[in-house]
Amino acid sequence: MFIRTLEGLQAAGMIKLLVNGTTRSARFLTAADGMGFSYNDNRVDKGADAVLWYKNHWEANYIVSGRGEVTDLTSGESWPLEAGALYVVGPNDRHRFRVTENEHHVSVFCPALKGDESHDKDGTYAASGPRPKTDRRMFVKRVHEMRAAGKEMVVANGQARTIRMLTKADDVGFGLSDVHLMAGAEAILWYKHHWEANHILAGSGEVSDLTSGENWKLEPGTAYNVGPRDRHKLRAVSDLHLLSVFSPALAGDEQHDETGTLRPSGPVPSGPGTS
Repeated sequence: MFIRTLEGLQAAGMIKLLVNGTTRSARFLTAADGMGFSYNDNRVDKGADAVLWYKNHWEANYIVSGRGEVTDLTSGESWPLEAGALYVVGPNDRHRFRVTENEHHVSVFCPALKGDESHDKDGTYAASGPRPKTDRRMFVKRVHEMRAAGKEMVVANGQARTIRMLTKADDVGFGLSDVHLMAGAEAILWYKHHWEANHILAGSGEVSDLTSGENWKLEPGTAYNVGPRDRHKLRAVSDLHLLSVFSPALAGDEQHDETGTLRPSGPVPSGPGTS
């Protein structure tokens, strides 16, 4: 397992200015990590207005805070964006992203970005792997709507609540879950069949590598990444809110077994240091 922090990324030159300087994008995972996806933590200024078209990727965007709007420039349909909204765009989706209140979101890409990309004149990133072949169009999901529809599950042997917002059925190359643990919750986990990136959005906690005994504090702007070799313990010091990104994507109905493992859901990427 390995840890990434905003401070560490700043020191490494992995925070990029995009969209005419209105967006600060921290590249938490890239193709070099070999986890099957990449992701960025993005802070966008009020008034930012960008036309984008990810011809070579799927991108999922989870809104952490702030407000804005996304518009499908083919159909003209628009969706308001607020905390807990997730919008997903792919090769067929030339779209406009407009920010009306300083905004924070997490973007997940598949294929994984190399990390040094800038948008071209079409708002596109250069190909970084096989281009998705799909006729699907952009879509939006919202945490509160999924919770109201009974999509929230109790998992980790009773220690966490999760809404699996993207699953294998969405066919975007990864899964994404919105996860909450109450203060004092502890879970021993071991993802023998997956890579999982965990981005802390709110609260505080601790993660421990149960092989090496090493411990890390968790707070907003910290991410921990685990895979098949990483039996670990997650503890919530205060109420803890995180995003979990899985590769391969989960089917969506999985429960952790007695070892903290989820059943296989597809081929496992090769992992860090191998791509």
